[in-house]
Amino acid sequence: MADAWLPEAVRLPARQDGGALRGGAPRAVWLTSESDPCAVSAWSVAADLAKAARPAHLVWNPVSGEIVQQIPIVRAARALTEDGSGVGREGRICAQIMVVGQAREPFTGALLNGLDPIMRWLDAWGVARRWPAGPPLPTPQSYEARRERRAWARGGHFGASQVPGGGRPDPGGIDVRRVTGPDTPPAVIPRPRPTPVDETALGNGSRKPLLSRKPSAPAAPQPVPAR
Repeated sequence: MADAWLPEAVRLPARQDGGALRGGAPRAVWLTSESDPCAVSAWSVAADLAKAARPAHLVWNPVSGEIVQQIPIVRAARALTEDGSGVGREGRICAQIMVVGQAREPFTGALLNGLDPIMRWLDAWGVARRWPAGPPLPTPQSYEARRERRAWARGGHFGASQVPGGGRPDPGGIDVRRVTGPDTPPAVIPRPRPTPVDETALGNGSRKPLLSRKPSAPAAPQPVPAR
């Protein structure tokens, strides 16, 4: 079994975590602190999260490579929800990773120092290197992102903007392959819904789709024979 504490991280244990995990597919959720990684340290963000009783599992500054861990991965964190309940407790693992950065400037557009040990750690805990909901949307479109339970149930990696029941817009339009690698499979494209069927028009056993047939043009007038 992998270590519940990332060896490369500095520990700043939170006084209270989000409780026991409820089981299900392992997943990781990427969030952003909405602060400048060139001016704010991971330790400072972690201290603020602890003060607000909203600790994450990891706080990572991708510019400096600094990583601070607040919660062991076998317990729920509280960065996704105020009370630590709900989706933050779903999954055998639900790693919440707070990146020191801003959603309007995706963190994958710059240095990613310290990412490799984080990814190896998540791999060891069974978090699949896939994005079932696809790449997170950029802001402000991410406020209207689809937060589907079906994708969430598959496990893997998600942006906070893709978490069911949430309202966060982060981490913005990140390049997912810079996080999970160039071999990251594309998201599964949902199959289109079948055309609605008019059940009242099935007298001969055939299925006639609704709204799929254009109305026929009116019949041309017939010439009147001359008398």
